[in-house]
Amino acid sequence: MDDFHCLSLNLFIYFKGEKDHSAYMSEELFDAQLTPLGWQQVDNLHKHIVECGIDKKVELVIVSPLLRTMQTAVGAFGAGDYADGMDVAPLMVAKGGNSNRSAISSLNAPPFIAVELCREHLGVHPCDRRRAVGEYRTIFPAIDFSLIENEEDVLWKADVREADESLAARGMKFINWLWTRKEKEIAVVTHSGFLFHTLSAFGKDCHPTVQQEICKHLIGSDSSTTNYPGKIPGGLDLPSDAAFDKHPENGAPNSSA
Repeated sequence: MDDFHCLSLNLFIYFKGEKDHSAYMSEELFDAQLTPLGWQQVDNLHKHIVECGIDKKVELVIVSPLLRTMQTAVGAFGAGDYADGMDVAPLMVAKGGNSNRSAISSLNAPPFIAVELCREHLGVHPCDRRRAVGEYRTIFPAIDFSLIENEEDVLWKADVREADESLAARGMKFINWLWTRKEKEIAVVTHSGFLFHTLSAFGKDCHPTVQQEICKHLIGSDSSTTNYPGKIPGGLDLPSDAAFDKHPENGAPNSSA
């Protein structure tokens, strides 16, 4: 990235693989997990990261503390299958988050930190409500949750959807926090809705060409099934608000406030 306040920081930004879109308004399926297709995307992303040597460059992985983003992060940047007897904690336990996956090792992987500032739109949609931190710690033992202040999710409100302006302000606060980190090669695993509003706010003072490139929703196509190498997911890969606009039959309208 370009210098900013005399600092240089390289960010590798990824948004999660396909989640179960039927979970948008389903209380039973809150904190949606990756689908089987999502895990295929993660496997191909991991292969891409290794082949490009990104895994050797990244000093820190920052991840939104929702199940689907943490599954994406550990699958993409983890060190492969975990074996009993290793003297390090696994990034994810076997079958973590209702998956059929083997345990994922943290051996020689960068540190992982969960940060609430880079969560998806807050409120109304149960799929965007997180679990208790203690439950996450049992699923993802090697992820650092120390920056999360509250055990329960006090940010998500059942009847109020976070305003776009508030999300953008939260995103800018996240970017400003990134500049305080000592690491210079950081991977951020977050959500397309968060990225859209954050980068739109960040790009206001950029050249129009740059604005056009960064200020757009990151969506999938209908022509392929997996992300990497060189492919993007089939079907919708939208934030829940945008997906609802296209498929309102999957849930009740959101409340924006």
